[in-house]
Amino acid sequence: MSTPQAVGSIPAISVLLVSYNTRALLDPCLAALRAALELVAGGGEIVVVDNASRDDSAAHLASHHPDVTLIRSEHNLGFGRANNLGLEACHAPFVLLLNTDAFIEPEALARSLAHMQAHPRCGILGARLVGRDGHLQPSCRYFPSPLSGPVKRLGLQRFLPRVRQVDDMAWGHDEVRACDWVPGCYYLVRRELIDQVGLFDPRFFLYYEEVDHCREAKRAGWEVHYFPGTQVVHWGGESAGSDGPLTAGGRQLLSLQVESELLYFRKHHGLGGALACLALETVAALAVAAGRLLRRRAASGRPSPWPRCRLYWVVSLHTRLGASPTR
Repeated sequence: MSTPQAVGSIPAISVLLVSYNTRALLDPCLAALRAALELVAGGGEIVVVDNASRDDSAAHLASHHPDVTLIRSEHNLGFGRANNLGLEACHAPFVLLLNTDAFIEPEALARSLAHMQAHPRCGILGARLVGRDGHLQPSCRYFPSPLSGPVKRLGLQRFLPRVRQVDDMAWGHDEVRACDWVPGCYYLVRRELIDQVGLFDPRFFLYYEEVDHCREAKRAGWEVHYFPGTQVVHWGGESAGSDGPLTAGGRQLLSLQVESELLYFRKHHGLGGALACLALETVAALAVAAGRLLRRRAASGRPSPWPRCRLYWVVSLHTRLGASPTR
């Protein structure tokens, strides 16, 4: 246990982190977390899954943080599967999934738990997210559709206002709001919900895990809340940025994102949804290319639409139009 408790008692909250080559972040992240746990009545426990890091993260945790329950994975399981593995060591009625690059305020956990306890149908809670520069990050989001991405890339939002975009930043973000989904860097889940619908679908290696999970939760009658009473400083991309081959040119990360997108649309919108995603991305690429030709504008300084379009086709073939993951 990470805070003093009576022998055999159940902690008020389990905090689950997945570490992947983020040794430099572990000490400050855990220090902030312990300060927050001290204000939680009933205390809490910390569980860390090391996702086959190559920077001695696991050894550092074992020697410097012996109170943390450490689970070592021999392979990089991705975000969702690693959290599923760590869940086995969590015993509390509330489980917080926390990124190692997310730094919480001392009152964060106590306030979040108070909100959950006051709203028994709130099954998932997210926080107000800001970057290290203090700028607000998307924290309260809508479910994506096959049309929303291409419409945004073509700049057609004002002409197609009924196509809801994933992020809506045009409000103060200072009030509690029910929403479709919240980012997984600070993701507080009621154990009762997990017992009912599970945690993450293992087909998602990276990206869309929390989107899919929130959809399943809402389908089961639970609410998802954005809660501004807790603010989290989220650096973002630290695990991905630590892996050179993975992020060379951002291509591998984009490939993982496209794969998860197709898997998501196939799961929730059927074969038609996956086909629509592929077709609309192709149409968007053609529209961008045609616009540049008509304006006779050089492509210098702007990425070509064709590599992204080609990637959608390649991933569609490898996943059988989103029917099965590649890893």
